[in-house]
Amino acid sequence: MEFWRVPFDAEAINVSQGMVHIIEDRCKGCGYCIEFCPRNILAFSARFNKLGYHPPEILRPEGCVNCRYCEIICPEFAIYSVEIPKQQTD
Repeated sequence: MEFWRVPFDAEAINVSQGMVHIIEDRCKGCGYCIEFCPRNILAFSARFNKLGYHPPEILRPEGCVNCRYCEIICPEFAIYSVEIPKQQTD
């Protein structure tokens, strides 16, 4: 999405990159993480876990901004994200 104007300090804002981890055998397929992800990086997978539910799968891992909303909303604590550290370029 392109905006017609940007804040003066847009270059100075550091957007973190995240990596989502899913504990598939703990998932009960409620879909909250998929429905409420602000970046729409998750979807139901075609496979089943040991409980017989379809756990989420990560469609676009590069889209995660480590907001941790999936972690907060999951009733089974089956998903979490960690921040990917920025690599120093010299």
